Amino acid sequence: MNIKDLNKIEFWAASLIYGCAVLILISNGSNAHTQVPDQFKNAGIEFSYVSNYFIPELFRYSILYFSFLLLNFCCLPPLYRKSNIGFNTAILIATYLISGLVISITQTYTKTYVLSQYPDIDDAYNHIFFQGFTYSAWLVVLICIYVALKNLLIYFTDNKEGSIQDRMKLEIVFGLAFWFVGMLLWLAAGVDFEVIICWTFVVMACIFTIIYSIYYLIPSVGSAVRPYRTYYGKITLITILLAVPVGIMAALIAGRGELFIVVNLFQIPAQLCLSAPLAWYIYKNRNETEQEIFSLKKELGKSDASLGFLKSQINPHFLFNALNTLYGTALQENAERTGEGIQKLGDMMRFMLQENMQDKIALSRDIDYLNNYIELQKLRTSLSVDIVISTQIEENFSPLQIAPMLLIPFVENAFKHGISLQSPSHIKVTLQTRGTMLYFDVNNSIHLKADGDPEKLQSGIGLPNVRQRLDLFYPKKHELIIRESAKEFFVHLTLNLA
Repeated sequence: MNIKDLNKIEFWAASLIYGCAVLILISNGSNAHTQVPDQFKNAGIEFSYVSNYFIPELFRYSILYFSFLLLNFCCLPPLYRKSNIGFNTAILIATYLISGLVISITQTYTKTYVLSQYPDIDDAYNHIFFQGFTYSAWLVVLICIYVALKNLLIYFTDNKEGSIQDRMKLEIVFGLAFWFVGMLLWLAAGVDFEVIICWTFVVMACIFTIIYSIYYLIPSVGSAVRPYRTYYGKITLITILLAVPVGIMAALIAGRGELFIVVNLFQIPAQLCLSAPLAWYIYKNRNETEQEIFSLKKELGKSDASLGFLKSQINPHFLFNALNTLYGTALQENAERTGEGIQKLGDMMRFMLQENMQDKIALSRDIDYLNNYIELQKLRTSLSVDIVISTQIEENFSPLQIAPMLLIPFVENAFKHGISLQSPSHIKVTLQTRGTMLYFDVNNSIHLKADGDPEKLQSGIGLPNVRQRLDLFYPKKHELIIRESAKEFFVHLTLNLA
């Protein structure tokens, strides 16, 4: 998130709100001569719109506006970064004192009637100034929390690839930021404490409902015949159950029993008409987006798996013709091992060109490719008695299908790092199925390649690529265990092919 763009948005939003407030003050002046507040009438005090309302409120709105700009853009960001702590703390305290003084003075004009309610004028002024500085304290605290929430929001937004818990925290921060913006607006409007209590409990209940619905409730009703109807029924029940504790806590904090009904008059419609549809929309929209991303990653994983064989697909007719020519030449020269190797290489190339691009193939065909690769490697190492290559691979896989090229990287890795023509080496490959479960094990010795060995620079598809493809094609349906000791490398793969 670009902090400069966010600062521009904040500045113009605050300026727009300030400008609208001033326009409202000006527009109210047209009816000022007919509208005298009841408090002034009852106290028998003369009321002037300009001196008892317009100018004091203009000063109050102005101090709110400039305090927000000063704290949000100049003072608090360095404090959160722990920069110039003494100087910025002094600015923070000065802002509180000046805003408290200005607000208190304005209240001596807008609430002049209070002076007549106290027998001692000093007590009246103490009451007004206490309210003014309390108001200022709330203002400073709310702006501080707003800036803290903004920093959290920026942090979580810049770390988009976090876990589900991080995404949940980000959305909670969004909700709290919305609540604090509302608090600032209510505070600027000078509403009663009961309004703030009502706003707080309604917004908090809506945040809870949206988060709970997105991450727990909606996924649990996805398999229902009519998921939205089931979801909405459960939300209605949850809203009714929430009404009791929310109403009781609001009434206790405000000290007014009727707030139980008032809060729920706002909370219940907000939950059913706003929170429930919004949570459903967010979940469905996000789910569609994630499905698209998953499909793209799946295609990308399939393309990456084929990347190591792209050179073999260049002008395939020429390659097959060349292989056939070499095969015939080998037979004429009685080079049976060479001819067998060329034949198996041709079968492997046909597999890569024709079947490797499919999403799923018969497991038996993937095993044929695996066997051809192993046999081709055996031809290279058959003259060495110190190299032991053993396989235990079942043959009956007719009903099962698998994503192509998932197994071969493990065997390719075993031959790359497990074979040495100068030292004793071993490779053991086992594969068996039980129902739809496939169990695949590769065990090989480890030998470092010499610097002049051409295979040292050949990486094949690579194990990280296979991990990615397993996560994409078989999420929560596989278990891959890789262990390495000083002399041996072990791979165990359990795969559910259902």
